[in-house]
Amino acid sequence: MSSPLTTASPAAPAKTSGPGRGAPRLRKARRHSPDKPKRSVLLTVLTSLIVVYTVVPLIWLAINATKTQAGLADSSGMWFADDFALWDNIHDTFTYHDGVFTRWLLNTLMYVVLGAGGATLLAVLGGYALAKFDFPGKRGIFATVIGAVAVPGTALAVPTFLMFSKMGLTDTPWAVIIPSLVSPFGLYLMWVFATEAIPTELLEAARIDGAGEARTFFTVALPLLAPGIVTVLLFTTVATWNNYFLPLIMLKDSDWYPLTLGLSAWNSQAETVGGDVIFNLVITGSLLTILPLIAAFLLLQKYWQSGLAAGSVKE
Repeated sequence: MSSPLTTASPAAPAKTSGPGRGAPRLRKARRHSPDKPKRSVLLTVLTSLIVVYTVVPLIWLAINATKTQAGLADSSGMWFADDFALWDNIHDTFTYHDGVFTRWLLNTLMYVVLGAGGATLLAVLGGYALAKFDFPGKRGIFATVIGAVAVPGTALAVPTFLMFSKMGLTDTPWAVIIPSLVSPFGLYLMWVFATEAIPTELLEAARIDGAGEARTFFTVALPLLAPGIVTVLLFTTVATWNNYFLPLIMLKDSDWYPLTLGLSAWNSQAETVGGDVIFNLVITGSLLTILPLIAAFLLLQKYWQSGLAAGSVKE
């Protein structure tokens, strides 16, 4: 006797009192567009500390350049004194010791034009050649350039002095200019920039049209290298303008001093018996020394910023 077939009814769904109840809720991911970048409190704090570290010495320098020698001792370092002596300090800076500050300024300009300008020229030519030509030993040159970037300049100062002493070039401007012509970082930067900024097809098209290598470089490649050239020029200019240790060991005649070494000599006068205490002139001279660098960075910032960004994004 067969038993009747029974059909199991499906279980009724659980009732929910509200829409969406019982289903897991997914958190909507935040999207950050270039117009609304992600905010980072840590990055903001670190940036603020860097800004304070950079700006506070400049503010101190600008404030104290307005004080006399007596005002430096009687007033706070971060506020003005009762007397405003900026124009008198500038006049005294250029006239002290028969206007030797002007001589140091001209020396610095000479070192920058010949040293930094020459280093930029060599970096542009070398970087372009390494980026767009294949030749034996290219990898060895790359390893040498990278190694030279990692070696600090102070480590080479003493060997350079001994070599120049044998050649009889110490205590001459060439002892400062010739070492300034070598800029491994500038060469590496131009190498990377030329690789990304100059299409190989453009050079090949110029050669097909009958242009020689010199004409191709000056008419096609050089305009494309302008941002990188400005960037390297700024870096080599700052390095040469602020160079202190190399002139210190190479030069004895104060007539060939750059500004850095000359201001240091003025500052050291207070430590000698009977020497003039002219801290107000040292501070004013330091302010005058950094003004050209600040102006150069502000006027050329769009070029060197694009030069630094070259090669950072690979298409």
